Amino acid sequence: MIVLITGASHTGKTALAQKLLEKYKYPYLSIDHLKMGLIRSGNTELTPMDDNKLTEYLWPIVREMVKTAIENRQNLIVGGCYIPFDWQKDFEQHYLEHIKYYCLVMSENYIRNHFADIKRYANVIENRLDDEWCKIESVLADNAETLELAQKYNVNYILIEDKYEINIDL
Repeated sequence: MIVLITGASHTGKTALAQKLLEKYKYPYLSIDHLKMGLIRSGNTELTPMDDNKLTEYLWPIVREMVKTAIENRQNLIVGGCYIPFDWQKDFEQHYLEHIKYYCLVMSENYIRNHFADIKRYANVIENRLDDEWCKIESVLADNAETLELAQKYNVNYILIEDKYEINIDL
């Protein structure tokens, strides 16, 4: 089983991946770790701020890692914002049968009512070195765009509206 977890920044992708890792003992691949390894090693001139270009660069690598894991009958959780919304087009049906996809989206009301919590829990799994760029306006815009694209591409998304509680059974 492959579990893809995506969504806007600060929606809890890493926390959900950690929760699934602990429950199911599936290994976890952070696309952010792959991104930073490629950037720091000089294998790309892209920067952490090149989001759209990073998706184009990273997704073919991640996609083939997913295919390899399926072919090897391995379980894997893959988390990050660099999974395109049209990801399914890159897999034949026999691969799709082994993939579960979840896109995390926070509603406008949730963000407005819980922004202090969103900031407070940003470091629950990872220690962000610089999170000053995270402002309510950017979180609102990112989640609105993510919701629009999730609906446009008809992907499986989890809308966080009243309280932050995500329970997934694989």
